[in-house]
Amino acid sequence: MSDSALNPKRRGLGRGLDALFESEETSYDTTQDNSATAATSAARKTVGMEQLYPNAKQPRKFFRKEAIEELASSLKEYGILQPLLVRPGANENTYEIIAGERRWRAAQMAQLHEIPVIIKDFDDSETLQVGLVENLQREDLNPIEEALGYQNLIEEFGHTQKDVAVMVGKSRSQVTNMLRLLTLPESVQNMLEQNQISTGHARALIGNPDAELLAKKIQDEDFSVRDIEALMSSPASSAKSAPSAKKTKDPDTRALEKEISDTLGMAVDISVGKGHKGDLKISFKSLEQLDFLLHKLSQH
Repeated sequence: MSDSALNPKRRGLGRGLDALFESEETSYDTTQDNSATAATSAARKTVGMEQLYPNAKQPRKFFRKEAIEELASSLKEYGILQPLLVRPGANENTYEIIAGERRWRAAQMAQLHEIPVIIKDFDDSETLQVGLVENLQREDLNPIEEALGYQNLIEEFGHTQKDVAVMVGKSRSQVTNMLRLLTLPESVQNMLEQNQISTGHARALIGNPDAELLAKKIQDEDFSVRDIEALMSSPASSAKSAPSAKKTKDPDTRALEKEISDTLGMAVDISVGKGHKGDLKISFKSLEQLDFLLHKLSQH
């Protein structure tokens, strides 16, 4: 591969995997008459299911059975419309899956015998990078899987947080905030993985010595991010003894506060007066959170 392809500062895969697949297929189709060039280009072919195996370092660890079953039903009717991205495996005539493990699992369930692939000679860093980007673009990763993927890119391959941000098409502060989730107690990380608390809740708990007890309150009493932050900022309250933080505010307003708080990971206060006029207050704790908020607003 060229230097620009290997250097995350010059080329980020956040540009889209569809573009990657398209470029590889075009490269293959236009080099049929040039054997020297074709030897270094990606090859598209059909291989047996038994020739494929998943990448042990693939960021995604959890595959919902229901989602795999739904995809398997679709594959039975329409077949596999997009090839898997693979690289040569450890043994002859085997291939390691870089992107598309979910389709491979569904194809097995659908009892398909062959599957189309695009073969690329990616190194370990590129393999992890592409697998991470594919899942992020499809929103398949839970927050802990995403954070672990970033951590692997940094610790195993020497990338900086800035490099990783360029690779996945996110701001550096977003990458930093996701990595901070890994400082939470393991039990809280497990709750986040299982969707028992939201990313917003988890961010509010970072660095708190009572994080586990507060996470339990979130689950048991349906606390919003704002409830938790109010509880932690009250000098007379503690996770062990504080009463419920629920207010007398209109239930619909509280539900809207919770939805926005969970999305942003920041405390949100909505006050509605006469004539349906009111105020929306979003509280941030750091410039990183402000940068994240501005990034969100600029997308719309």
